[in-house]
Amino acid sequence: MSSGATDDTSTTALEVRPLDEDTWPAFARLVEANNGVWGGCWCMGFHVKLGKGRTPEQNRAEKEQRVREGRTHAALVFDGDDCLGWCQFGSPAELPEIKSRRKYEKELTTLPDWRITCFFTGKGNRKRGVAHAALGGALAEIAGKGGGTVEGYPEETDDRSVPGSFLHTGPMAVFENHGFTRTRPVSPHRWVVTLTVAPA
Repeated sequence: MSSGATDDTSTTALEVRPLDEDTWPAFARLVEANNGVWGGCWCMGFHVKLGKGRTPEQNRAEKEQRVREGRTHAALVFDGDDCLGWCQFGSPAELPEIKSRRKYEKELTTLPDWRITCFFTGKGNRKRGVAHAALGGALAEIAGKGGGTVEGYPEETDDRSVPGSFLHTGPMAVFENHGFTRTRPVSPHRWVVTLTVAPA
């Protein structure tokens, strides 16, 4: 699927493809080029509780196994053969390890059908609309899988200068540009946002 996104200096359209066995090599190259992402997470931090005793190698192996088994989902953004970044999504059962859990569960009434948990853009590819394209691709994939209620957990940056690692759950503006509405705060700067996606 093509996102139609373009960067500020090029007319090259970015393409969005699902994370699967065919796109795993490009995904893995991007992760390896960026120190395993957040020091070796391999985008496993929302699947399982990361901590002492887990190695980047273990995270990589488990991520690849989940890809082969269809138990992890992400919309990967490509420029040609190069993966530039992604947006991870999945069911609450697939992605149980969310941030600010205590506050989230305190005001929880019903679990969503889908969660948008994290974003990543590789070095040198910022300001190209990667996060916007990735979220659009994730929503298109969710529509293709039957749609439903989708939650995200973005940071509201306001006028703060926020390092990229703190925005791994996505900036608020990207979600609002795709029609998400704020449901409730779960930390001083993080919100639960929701959107109902119709089936494709």
